[in-house]
Amino acid sequence: MGFEVLYWHWVVLGVLLMLSEIMLTTFFVLWFGIAAVLMGGVLFVAPGLDLTWQILIWTLLSSVLAFFWFKYLKPLSIDKTKAGLSREAIVGEVGQVISVPQDGKRGRLRFPAPILGADEWLIMSQDALAEGDRVRVKDVSGNSLIVEKV
Repeated sequence: MGFEVLYWHWVVLGVLLMLSEIMLTTFFVLWFGIAAVLMGGVLFVAPGLDLTWQILIWTLLSSVLAFFWFKYLKPLSIDKTKAGLSREAIVGEVGQVISVPQDGKRGRLRFPAPILGADEWLIMSQDALAEGDRVRVKDVSGNSLIVEKV
């Protein structure tokens, strides 16, 4: 008589995998754990499922969950703010105005090469600017650059 995998075996495996994520902090093993708990639910509903099918379903569930993580959820967790980044790296740089600040709204500036990971930045200026003007960064205010016409 061979070993029979029961639904709670999958649940325990899933919980152990999810707990291991606390140590790994990669958000990758988590999806295998969730898939194992889901597989436990499938096996609870269909207890006679062959082990080969169980592993196949778990693999498919893991793949789908990992795909959705990388495709849809992970991009939402990327911090797109520039606040707190090195002021020294950007002050003095010269770029071109692509959108003029007006009516209390910030304009946009494009650098020839990305600076601190971005080539377009929000700008504020006390100078009268037009699209295409070249400006130099004087200071940083939150996520915006304070610029002056060159």
